[in-house]
Amino acid sequence: MAKDTVFWPKKTLNCGGKIINLSSPLVMGIMNITPDSFYDGGRYKNPLNAVTHAGELLSAGASIIDMGAASSRPGAGIMDPETEQKRLMPALKAVVKQYPEAIISIDTYHSSTAKMAIEAGAHMINDISAGNLDPAMFKTIANLQIPYIMMHMQGTPDNMQHNPVYKHLVKEIANFFSKKLEHLKQLGVHDILIDPGFGFGKTLEQNYRLLGSLDYFSIFELPLVVGLSRKSMVNKVLGVNPSEALNGTTALHTLALEKGADILRVHDVKEAAEAIKIVSYYQNHR
Repeated sequence: MAKDTVFWPKKTLNCGGKIINLSSPLVMGIMNITPDSFYDGGRYKNPLNAVTHAGELLSAGASIIDMGAASSRPGAGIMDPETEQKRLMPALKAVVKQYPEAIISIDTYHSSTAKMAIEAGAHMINDISAGNLDPAMFKTIANLQIPYIMMHMQGTPDNMQHNPVYKHLVKEIANFFSKKLEHLKQLGVHDILIDPGFGFGKTLEQNYRLLGSLDYFSIFELPLVVGLSRKSMVNKVLGVNPSEALNGTTALHTLALEKGADILRVHDVKEAAEAIKIVSYYQNHR
């Protein structure tokens, strides 16, 4: 893909005047403001707990905090925006007040939640549906002029793991992104990141095939976000539950970094930051 036709390499993101440098991989720390997330559900619903956890994530090395109030685990239904906002906003406002310099991403597929959160002090939106669950999302992102992470998902959280089928896995996902990126470009969205969506409408074997081809997505010359933390592609191979999946997660992070990942979205920030340091040193001295 020619640099002067559609896209160009993105090494920085403008987050409301705060610049994120992506010349080296970064860590995005997960904060689930939900009672039912697959790993840490219920821990951070209270704003005080959310503030405490935000401090822990930042101290451990997170460059971005990703807050979400609607579970997207396999089998989860679509949450209405009113319930999502009722959960999210008290925690978001408390974190913004305590850590005004922190870069905050909001994990949502509702455009109204995106707008409300950005107005309350968040900086970017992480949409698992890439606009498919709310047709107003792309226009909202364009109006807000904020960084936007769009993820590939086959189906919706409630049905995405019901026998996902692809004829050409990587090419189909790339084609999905190509069409979405052209739409966003027409709307004037500048800071776009892509996430291939590990575990979202992919079998175990498909997830590993996707990981092995992660560098293919460099054709878009856009930042690549990966979410592998404690997911079933670790648990099923090792025969463990999410609470025992840290070591396997770190192994996957190492592979993803070698394949060009720019941002690791994780539960365990310190360990992910250490993986980045090790891989970076290896890449600079091999």
